[in-house]
Amino acid sequence: MIFSKIILIAKIILTVYSYTVHIADGEVLNEFTLQEKTKEDAKMANVTFGGKPVTLLGNEVKAGDKAPNFTVLANDMSEVTLNDTKGQVRLITSVPSLDTGVCDAETRRFNEEANSLGNVKVLTVSVDLPFAQKRWCAAAGIENVQTLSDHRALSFGEAYGVAIQENRLLTRAVFVVDSSDTVTYVEYVSEATNHPNYEAALEAAKSAK
Repeated sequence: MIFSKIILIAKIILTVYSYTVHIADGEVLNEFTLQEKTKEDAKMANVTFGGKPVTLLGNEVKAGDKAPNFTVLANDMSEVTLNDTKGQVRLITSVPSLDTGVCDAETRRFNEEANSLGNVKVLTVSVDLPFAQKRWCAAAGIENVQTLSDHRALSFGEAYGVAIQENRLLTRAVFVVDSSDTVTYVEYVSEATNHPNYEAALEAAKSAK
């Protein structure tokens, strides 16, 4: 009798901890498979910064996804969200810092190209303070790109999977969001100190509706 009870308890333990079965989208998955599936779903873009691999926080965004909302700060410290430009095509870039050479050159390039994009809102997000962004824009003569600060909460960084865990900067990336808030183009630049593919991003912005 005691032996039978031990066998029964052992079976219950095995059932609970080893053979728990979940039904997901019509597929039968055991716990090991679910763990592997979770790792796959959480896979982020592979990026290096100065040649060293970095860890990106948040969720990787792909073309076809619904664009996540975010809350960042304008140069005057007012809050800006994705919904503030609803109904427009948006070309959104994330950069490590406007005070670096590549970020400076990139933002100037998109500022120059903005007039050729028609009714496209160009946004550049970094963790630079709003005061520093305002000062940089004035010195660089930036009029066609709205610079936005994500320093407060990394809201954009985590929503778009560009926040670098190791140094709390944003990695370099480009997103195009159409007027219905669908992401139509994504580039996570594999080495954060390199330039993005300007031609591809500009073409995607022109093609989006």
